[in-house]
Amino acid sequence: MNQELTYEQALEKLDEKLKLLEDGELGLEEALKAVDEARVYLKVCTDRLEVARKKIEIRAEPDATAE
Repeated sequence: MNQELTYEQALEKLDEKLKLLEDGELGLEEALKAVDEARVYLKVCTDRLEVARKKIEIRAEPDATAE
């Protein structure tokens, strides 16, 4: 399911988890679970950004050779 999230959706969920952690009202087990979930959403965001970066680099290459 997490791999089906868009960058924006994963970022929103990451933000939700971070806010829960910042509030400081979670118990230890809940905090650990929130951290684990936040890591998953961060990885999704990172993966999506990496894919976008590669697409940009691929598109930029033909223009660089034309000069």
